Amino acid sequence: MTKILVTGAGGFIGHHLVVDLKRQGHWVRGADVKPPEYEPSAADEFVETDLRRWENCLEATAGVDEVYALAADMGGMGFISANHARILHNNALINIHSLEAARLNGVKRYLYSSSACVYPEYRQNDVNVLPLKEDDAYPAQPQDAYGWEKLITERLCLHYCEEYGMETRIVRFHNIFGPLGSWTGGREKAPAALCRKVAIAKLTGNHQIELWGDGQQTRSFCYIDDCVMGICRLMRSDYQLPLNLGQNRLITIDELADMVAGIAGIKIIKRHIAGPQGVRGRNSDNTRLEQVLGWTPEISLEEGLTRTYRWIEGQVKSASSMEIEARDKQIATGK
Repeated sequence: MTKILVTGAGGFIGHHLVVDLKRQGHWVRGADVKPPEYEPSAADEFVETDLRRWENCLEATAGVDEVYALAADMGGMGFISANHARILHNNALINIHSLEAARLNGVKRYLYSSSACVYPEYRQNDVNVLPLKEDDAYPAQPQDAYGWEKLITERLCLHYCEEYGMETRIVRFHNIFGPLGSWTGGREKAPAALCRKVAIAKLTGNHQIELWGDGQQTRSFCYIDDCVMGICRLMRSDYQLPLNLGQNRLITIDELADMVAGIAGIKIIKRHIAGPQGVRGRNSDNTRLEQVLGWTPEISLEEGLTRTYRWIEGQVKSASSMEIEARDKQIATGK
């Protein structure tokens, strides 16, 4: 039985990862500033702690064999584009302290959760973007502070591996989605936001929904179960360089909205408005993922969205429409 720390265990991916690690039979400590919002943590021990502080990182990493480092101050495009200083400051502290504390405590393996946001903006200016290969991260030009922070910590992990012999793993997430994640308030990602908007449209009878931009921006989306499977496979592998983890099916935001509406059984009227859109197009090249792990994500976008929509519709039904609309109009403050 391996003793494992999952930082960010109160968040979306971290919570799902803890559940899977427990299913595998490991002892798991979760650490985050807050517990999971939608169901209790499956961790053997859950520590509510601020990992920006050195002493808290030292305590959290004590006595464990492996660390899955998922803690981050992050959210959807609206939040990322409006909080550059905060994101870079908070996440740099979390990552530098967590990695050094793990080294001092003799942690054997350390997996760092990076992001497709590390890829240069100049490679993502077209909706028909070429799938991004891991080597495309350089010459570096991430769009936001979030991407710069992720890329810097990737470098730090590589140097810790080279100079200190710590077995580090680096995974670059491409738009992970699924149930039990943020679906309102400003930190939610596009699939969750669209599921919420369509659910409200279905329940209120007002089928007009707002989309940021012209709706032709493209992305690929990976369901949470495949994400967790990829994380665990990578940690057990001997591959030390950054590795993409995502689907390689490109879809426009307009198409994504129509897909969600089809799952809900309604037709929607899309109203395109000004708002942060991120890069014009982004897709994952999974060639190296398949070579390294002998596996690629298996759950279709339709199946993943169906599971996600059903959960979010249930959340919408249990909340008042007035509360949802008020929160939806707020600028995400992170409080």
